Amino acid sequence: MNYYLDVLKKYAVFSGRARRKEYWMFILFNVIALAVTFALDLALGTSPVIYGIYAVAVLLPNLGVTVRRLHDTDRSGWWILIAFIPLVGSIILLVFLASEGKSAENQYGTNPKFAAAA
Repeated sequence: MNYYLDVLKKYAVFSGRARRKEYWMFILFNVIALAVTFALDLALGTSPVIYGIYAVAVLLPNLGVTVRRLHDTDRSGWWILIAFIPLVGSIILLVFLASEGKSAENQYGTNPKFAAAA
């Protein structure tokens, strides 16, 4: 849960690097929260209201952690736009997000894996 809260604390931070664990734990908790808000909307009969509010509220943190994850793989945040290419774009982005980050320091900062261990 700390990974989720840490990403929310860095609400609109697009600089630096995010390790794989931080990114995927945020995605996991975000999907769970989206499922809960969707179920809550269905139970209350307010269909997309609560779900929509939550989805908009976490849009910037989601973009921020995705850009920082791309930075960890030594790619520009602009690579997120590759997802707009039908079919293959999302697959390529998924591969980028799942690949291991560069172990050495890069133009976006020091390796967050080693910084967290210290």
